[in-house]
Amino acid sequence: MLEQLGHQADSVHNGIEALHALGRQAYDVVLMDVQMPGLDGYEATRRIRRVSGTQIHIIALTAHALSDDRARCLAAGMDDYLSKPVHLSELQKVLAGIV
Repeated sequence: MLEQLGHQADSVHNGIEALHALGRQAYDVVLMDVQMPGLDGYEATRRIRRVSGTQIHIIALTAHALSDDRARCLAAGMDDYLSKPVHLSELQKVLAGIV
């Protein structure tokens, strides 16, 4: 979907790999799955915020669609929230305000 919208993307398998990728390269946006093995998206986001502050936009991706889930993502330091399955138009709308 990101490529369809004209963006480049890298993919990692878990929160630890996300932290390593961010240490190697600057990104405009992180699409953060909240349920990754090893280091979940909440903790990965907290660690990213400790290092980079608010310099990078982090968008939560989760199968949980309740208002409490959104609040939990925002409390962890994520900037926005998309529930799965993600639709192209929703992704485009969220990214339009960032990149």
